[in-house]
Amino acid sequence: MNDAAGPTLAKRLEGLPAPATIEMARRARELKAQGYEVISLALGEPDFATPPAAIEAAHEAALAGKTKYPPVDGTPELKAAITRKFKRENGLEFSGDELLVCNGGKQVIFNAFMASINPGDEVVVPAPYWVSYPLIARMFGGVPVHPVCDEADGFSLKPERLAAAMTPRTKWLVLNFPNNPTGGLCSRENLEGIADVLRKYPDVWILSDEIYEHLVFDGNRFTSFAAIAPDLRDRILTMNGVAKAYAMTGWRVGYAGGPKRLIAAMRAVQSNATSGVCTVAQAAAAAALDGPPDLIHDMVATYERRRNLMVSALRDIPGLSCAMPAGAFYVYPGIGAFLGRKTSSGRVLETDTDFALAFLDEAHVATVPGSAFGMAPYLRLSCATSDEALTEACARLKRFIASLV
Repeated sequence: MNDAAGPTLAKRLEGLPAPATIEMARRARELKAQGYEVISLALGEPDFATPPAAIEAAHEAALAGKTKYPPVDGTPELKAAITRKFKRENGLEFSGDELLVCNGGKQVIFNAFMASINPGDEVVVPAPYWVSYPLIARMFGGVPVHPVCDEADGFSLKPERLAAAMTPRTKWLVLNFPNNPTGGLCSRENLEGIADVLRKYPDVWILSDEIYEHLVFDGNRFTSFAAIAPDLRDRILTMNGVAKAYAMTGWRVGYAGGPKRLIAAMRAVQSNATSGVCTVAQAAAAAALDGPPDLIHDMVATYERRRNLMVSALRDIPGLSCAMPAGAFYVYPGIGAFLGRKTSSGRVLETDTDFALAFLDEAHVATVPGSAFGMAPYLRLSCATSDEALTEACARLKRFIASLV
């Protein structure tokens, strides 16, 4: 049978790749199925358990019969918990019609871009970036624009870089600090400078993805962008979720607070796509948001220790560069010194993708190449696994590099 025959598919999907993070995880699973001892550092998924209070709340909700269709924009209980969270932790106040609960953070982005982007609109996504921002923008005809955040600056966005990327066609700016994939953090001074740039462009929406807000190290404090620039509140969509800080990736609960008219448009998109989020998952999310902060503090301490372990091991590898991440749970080492060399099996490493694939196939460690995040040649390594696995992965990387010719 000829798969190319018959009805055609949408042109918007032409050239749209699968997210590299998911692809590398898939390849790692295949090798594991073949019997290899694979260490996967490809996915940004906490290795902690979901808080017991969240699991119990989901159980109680199911037993109480709260298993019917939920409101599209979220249950009253979860929206109340989100309201309390924003006020308590971010100094932001939102009414119920300024909030939307989605199926994970990714649907927040999808809804927002679908509700606002017209073909040709530019979406400024600083590089390195999480893979899905530009891919979702492209699905709706958006044109991603990538100002660069340099390693020498701790992968922070400089206001002058943003200013150079802005044009009359700019529709969105995406901010993600602490950053995936680098762990970079923007100082308050930088964020204030970014706000100054945006005041010159009153027709630009701002997406502040704050999913890693709690995961900051070295005594740093996170401040929500909407709290830094309250005069821009009518253009800022503040996005968050329970996946990272509460180890609830599989529960698929994200949420956003923003201007009523944008939230209403996003709600209309969601009502015709997925409708509301699983009721028992929303009950679990509400319990997590209202729970004690001890779990988060313990997780942050663990991630900081793992970060220190990894950076120390990576900086011990001659030729490898490695900035110190200020947050999240990723390390982003530079591998440019090793391109053009060959592995012991004769594979030529021309790109960071070649390096990542060879490292997986020959040393059985899954990473993600920096080219997938818009900045090469780097690797993204997740710290969200055990100390033993991280130590062994770094040892394998050192041996793999030493074997190159």
